[in-house]
Amino acid sequence: MCGIVGVISKAPVNQLIYDALLLLQHRGQDAAGIVTMLGTQCFMHKARGMVKDVFRTRNMRSLPGSVGLGQVRYPTAGNAFNEEEAQPFYVNAPYGIVLVHNGNLTNAHALKQELFDIDRRHINTGSDTEVLINVLAHEIERAGRDVPLTPQLVFRAVREVHKRIRGSYAVVALIAGYGLLAFRDPYGIRPLVIGEADTPEGREVMVASETVALEGTGHQVLRDVAPGEAVFIDLDGRIHAEQCADKPALNPCMFEFVYLARPDSVIDGISVYQARLNLGETLAQRVISTMPPTEIDVVIPIPESSRPSAMQLAQKIGKPYREGFVKNRYVGRTFIMPGQGVRKKSVRQKLNAIVQEFRGRNVLLVDDSIVRGTTSKEIVQMAREAGARKVFMASAAPPVRYPNVYGIDMPTREELIAHGRSVEEIRAYIGADALIYQDVDAMKRVVRQLNPAIAGFEASCFDGTYITGDVSIADFEAIENQRTAARKDDEDGDERTRLTLQSRVEQ
Repeated sequence: MCGIVGVISKAPVNQLIYDALLLLQHRGQDAAGIVTMLGTQCFMHKARGMVKDVFRTRNMRSLPGSVGLGQVRYPTAGNAFNEEEAQPFYVNAPYGIVLVHNGNLTNAHALKQELFDIDRRHINTGSDTEVLINVLAHEIERAGRDVPLTPQLVFRAVREVHKRIRGSYAVVALIAGYGLLAFRDPYGIRPLVIGEADTPEGREVMVASETVALEGTGHQVLRDVAPGEAVFIDLDGRIHAEQCADKPALNPCMFEFVYLARPDSVIDGISVYQARLNLGETLAQRVISTMPPTEIDVVIPIPESSRPSAMQLAQKIGKPYREGFVKNRYVGRTFIMPGQGVRKKSVRQKLNAIVQEFRGRNVLLVDDSIVRGTTSKEIVQMAREAGARKVFMASAAPPVRYPNVYGIDMPTREELIAHGRSVEEIRAYIGADALIYQDVDAMKRVVRQLNPAIAGFEASCFDGTYITGDVSIADFEAIENQRTAARKDDEDGDERTRLTLQSRVEQ
């Protein structure tokens, strides 16, 4: 999961992209990068860290130009501690192309070898984004060889890209001297939306992962980029679009609605906030069928993503809704922290219980999902320490039983608390008095009813169905081996950071 943005304007865009990335910060906190273009010259700055830390005044001054793109990174492939793998990526031929990518390529390893053996292109990192930009560059070179580059030739290249790559991808790329290209995988797994604004200098067009980035920077939302569609915006702000996939079908990632996206965003015609309200309503039905609501004194959300579901659940079962945890907003999202050790230590730094909301009560805690179970276990214990008589747990999402290979950091089966365990075993592990999960079919039904045009959902982590049809047991094993190595890098990185800080204190 990452946040991406691209802009074509007549005014400087460095501050605009910075502001958009701040609005997308929830999608990635590991690294950030911006590229701007002045004429045909590209200017780039990227580094590990959050947007406010990566970009200082001197960095912003070094990013001139009225065309640009940016990304906030949450690593799902490659090495989280390698700054070379931060995006954007750049290749100097043909034309000069800069690219940012949200998603995960499932055939990146095979493509890397193919690029070397056939296309004669070298990949220098473990990032699938570097693979993607080289595939795109090769296909644009083939499509535009010996003729002027046109939107139609760019679309021809994207058609070939769709044929070669597999997995999830929302892409924004700059072609030096020509314009901005955006496209989405044929299943529409990862989101991408386009908007515009009238400025004193002229028309401004922005493409971003979520509508919140457009609305928060004064742009009017035009529409989502369709699955398989390519959109090319020339330097005058004219929008050209063409469907470039043979059989596109809209199957957005369900986890966007459960957790990833901001509640004030609209993805593929669905309000994320309303989707979470609907999930709370059907979860209430599960609670009522599992236990008498009279056993519950109060409903308390685990901030932030679960609040709409918890409010709707409380209303449906006729119990008071209370805020029982205060969140430290200066600690990152626990789910997307790279190292498990960091994740465990951060829970109590992130949340603090309001004792009077727990003391002597039977409390129903509502979370958006339960992935690894470590956070849930800590929170249940916090509720007991605050004086709760009984602690029940409800998840607005079904059990996460299967690896995700499309850009969410939960690919290893061993990490998933629900993989190979019954609900009763999970309940015992987290220490709750009762555990109620959302139903898979009910989840799909109540979200899809908000936009019947949606063919289905990419919900593989819940139902084990991989929409691209190219994921095998061997793929899981390869990804898990890669992820195990990445976890070791994370732990080594955490230890290096600790030793560095200790050394500075001692000095």
